[in-house]
Amino acid sequence: MLGKSLNSRDQIEFVAISDLVPKDHLLRKVDAVLDLNFVYDSVKDRYCLDNGRPGIDPVILVKIVLIQHLFGIKSMRQTIREIDTNVAYRWYLGFGFHDKVPHFSTFGKNYARRFSDGQLFEEIFEHILEIAMSHGLIDTSALYIDSTHIKANANRNKYTKETIKKTATFYAEELREEVNDIRLSEGKKLYPPKESNEEKTSRVSKTDPDAGYYVKSEREKQFAYSMHACVDSHGFVLDQHVTPGNIHDSTQLHVSIDRLLEKGYSIQSVAVDAG
Repeated sequence: MLGKSLNSRDQIEFVAISDLVPKDHLLRKVDAVLDLNFVYDSVKDRYCLDNGRPGIDPVILVKIVLIQHLFGIKSMRQTIREIDTNVAYRWYLGFGFHDKVPHFSTFGKNYARRFSDGQLFEEIFEHILEIAMSHGLIDTSALYIDSTHIKANANRNKYTKETIKKTATFYAEELREEVNDIRLSEGKKLYPPKESNEEKTSRVSKTDPDAGYYVKSEREKQFAYSMHACVDSHGFVLDQHVTPGNIHDSTQLHVSIDRLLEKGYSIQSVAVDAG
């Protein structure tokens, strides 16, 4: 028998948002282990406590960013649209059905004015690592270091040329020191530091002078940054730092290792590529 569907679109029901979020939803798992209340102490100096209009809850601002990256949403504009209609997202943010989601431009202004230095997100990064380490999820015995290029938002044809002095590579100087240790033990004359007066011409972007001109091939020339990351064998990112795209990877290996040692990691071996 052909049944007739009942249209319940306008039916009024009493229901809790939490009842509509599946028990195994990713955001339930995140909410159970990641307490972001420490954010309030981290940002209290960036807000006025007794003047001005009420601001957007800083924890909500952070959670919006987490939603964007956890679910691979490409833009903040689209993230806000998704939150507006997604019950699980609203539940994670603590919004009811009728609570207004912040406009994406409002989010952008708050981010630019209060969090642009990146310090807050570095603290969140470290906090998540501490949680992972407390549960025995991180293995620092073998670490893997590599870099990836990130295209800068800059026209590659708009630049000025500057002449700069070439600097010796880190390992060339390290090798000289090792050779001198051997020569010293043998009573031989030490090799003096090599002073280079060589100069080279470098392109500096008019739009983003902090970026470096990166050339991989004739077809791939652009202003970019290099993100140097270190992960453990389980894929947890333990550290990262950013340089202009024209800084060679070989000069950053000792920087990465020093940063890891400063954080107190015990390192037994490091794997890198030939670069």
